Amino acid sequence: SVCKLLTSTVHPKDALSLSTSLQIALHSHQQPSHTPQSLHFLSPPPPNHHTLFTGTSPTQPQQGRRKNLEFEPLSTTALILEDRPANLPAKSVEEAQRHRQEYDEMVAEAKKRELKEAQRKRKEMKERFKQEESIANAMVVWNNDILPNWENMRNTRRVRELWWQGLPPNVRGKVWSLAIGNELNITPELYEIFLSRAKERWRSFSETGSETEADDGASLADRESSLDLIKLDISRTFPPLFIFQKGGPYHDLLHSVLGAYTCYRPDVGYVQGMSFIAAVLILNLEEADAFIAFANLLNKPCQLAFFRVDHDLMLKYFAAFEVFFEENLPRLFNHFQSSNLTPDLYLIDWIFTLYSKSLPLDVACRVWDVFCRDGEEFLFRTGLGILRLYEDVLLQLDFIRSAQFLTRLPEDIGSDRLFACIAAAPMLNGNRKWSQVSSSKQKKT
Repeated sequence: SVCKLLTSTVHPKDALSLSTSLQIALHSHQQPSHTPQSLHFLSPPPPNHHTLFTGTSPTQPQQGRRKNLEFEPLSTTALILEDRPANLPAKSVEEAQRHRQEYDEMVAEAKKRELKEAQRKRKEMKERFKQEESIANAMVVWNNDILPNWENMRNTRRVRELWWQGLPPNVRGKVWSLAIGNELNITPELYEIFLSRAKERWRSFSETGSETEADDGASLADRESSLDLIKLDISRTFPPLFIFQKGGPYHDLLHSVLGAYTCYRPDVGYVQGMSFIAAVLILNLEEADAFIAFANLLNKPCQLAFFRVDHDLMLKYFAAFEVFFEENLPRLFNHFQSSNLTPDLYLIDWIFTLYSKSLPLDVACRVWDVFCRDGEEFLFRTGLGILRLYEDVLLQLDFIRSAQFLTRLPEDIGSDRLFACIAAAPMLNGNRKWSQVSSSKQKKT
């Protein structure tokens, strides 16, 4: 009731001072006095309510405390210009002038920050418009010139340059499908067959749960484990998007694609990380097309080696990567060697998810663009680009901190900066290209 009375009678200009004084009063009321009785005569007499809340004495007429100001302060920054309460010593002329100067400096600095922020936003807007115009122009070229003449134009210099700059979102799925191909000759009808088989198994698992041998040679327990892992992994797939989690619009779709694949390739089954690859494809393709691209993509030699967990072959891929790592970034290579930081500690996660878990989604999609064009070589080249981008940081870190950094990359990676670093990391070792180095490593026993 006291607060209501005060706020209803105090002038709005004094609201801030009132709030501050009220807090002081309440605090003083709650805290016991620790001043010895013998020293009470040194303490100023307690102000009455009128003095406490208005900053004036009872004998003085109540006046606005900002009578000398030509403006109304809009934030606590301006409190430096306020007069002190009447029960405290007044400011000297010099102190008031200094406070005025400090306030003017703070206001000028705030205006500079606002101006800089406005300039940054204008620059971002200009770049966004430029990017949108570039995408629109590229979309016309892809739809009208390239896609209708795919086989003749896909390897031309003009198309490769456009490809490097990133595919327009509305043609991305189509280009990915064409670039990945369909060597397995999977049809939409075949997908429906394996999806029906997966749904039947889900029903039988939930009804019986008995362990029997299946016709494909994989035990029920193994498949059950795969299905449980699929459910768990789907919940952890791009969680910020909230579209693949249970109840999200793409949850069932992702579950279907992954379940059908475990029936199509029981020899591979489900491996952690597959959900990210399938999710990226689902975001860019229709359901059956996403499954076809997914199955063919995982059938590539590099992906098959990793998802089958072929340790010997994986080590050979790592050895080939280190050849180009030492060639492009000798200082960082030596630093990692001295720290015993081996490529498997960071490359496995990158390769398993094709960077879709490690990079922002838009950047990962641009990596996928060129990966579909250049194949496995670009996956390892992207790894070199990331190491080049953060070379100065990594050179200052020890084993533990380097491994942590590389397994959780900064979220502000920009595609242009990353691709500039990728372009500066050619896959050449003397005169040998990636395919030659990788092949020579794989021939060694």
